[in-house]
Amino acid sequence: MHLDHVGIATDDAAALAELFTDLLGASVAHEEEFDGMGVVFLELGDSYLELLEPLDDGTIARYVEENGPGIHHLAFAAEDVESALGRARALDIELVDDEPRPGAWGHDVAFLHPASTGGVLVEFVEH
Repeated sequence: MHLDHVGIATDDAAALAELFTDLLGASVAHEEEFDGMGVVFLELGDSYLELLEPLDDGTIARYVEENGPGIHHLAFAAEDVESALGRARALDIELVDDEPRPGAWGHDVAFLHPASTGGVLVEFVEH
């Protein structure tokens, strides 16, 4: 596995995308509205920044309201999310998702609970 992306919750994805484009030389690789969020992926070499802007009162809106903007999760590319979940189960890691589910950009994803991963919300993503 390798780091696929860092998910960042923000109240203005366009402004943050512009900042990171100017500051880091990142380029917009993909944009969509998904699951109550505006999602912008910025390409940085072999990984991405995923900017998550709430469009409704769902999960990301609650996150920003409770924690403010900032890093939301770390995502790791897995050849097979189901196998990665099996490895996590074998290590007694608490799962958010028992099975892979559709994620942004058409990828299959699954999350691990931060209570079992050092306070970090971890995502497995299969391209």
